[in-house]
Amino acid sequence: MIGLGTLVRQLPRLALRIRPTAAAARLYSSHSALETAERTRRLLDAKDDAGLSYDDLASRLGVTNTYAAQLLLGQARLTPDTAARLRECLPGASPDDVDAMQSLHPMRGFDDEILKEPNVYRTYEAITHYGEAIKSIINEQCGDGIMSAIDFYCDVGTTTGKHGERRVVITFNGKFLPHIEQRSDDNTAKSPRD
Repeated sequence: MIGLGTLVRQLPRLALRIRPTAAAARLYSSHSALETAERTRRLLDAKDDAGLSYDDLASRLGVTNTYAAQLLLGQARLTPDTAARLRECLPGASPDDVDAMQSLHPMRGFDDEILKEPNVYRTYEAITHYGEAIKSIINEQCGDGIMSAIDFYCDVGTTTGKHGERRVVITFNGKFLPHIEQRSDDNTAKSPRD
């Protein structure tokens, strides 16, 4: 079984064997999946060349380890302040790649194939298995609403279990967003029925 990092690094070579047309290489009208995969490969190589883990990179950037990974994988936009620190941390990252990380708006979707990767599938399975219980507890503690995935922090770490086994800890920290009663008096947009 190959990991996500290995797959991302092999994607440009695999895609070149297929020789997609420019239109076929674009999953979205404004972004090239091939360009993003190639940039991701270069950034992961720069991270490896710098000898940094995601935890190391996160500490130096002042972000969570998950956010550091999202930046390199093209799933989050790089701010100018963080870009300056990233350039220091990853001297092998090209200025063009760092500039692109700041100027492009990331496509935050995912390819359904990722669900076949065991770590991703098991995380998805855990969320779906415990989903109703999580929803019930959120509603009981916060009211009728949802957890934001935009005003959101995610951090991944490990702990040691009582039998000495290594255990994974994933923390989701999202702002609570209450559902509202859609009162017409509070709606500031003109009704399309008028």
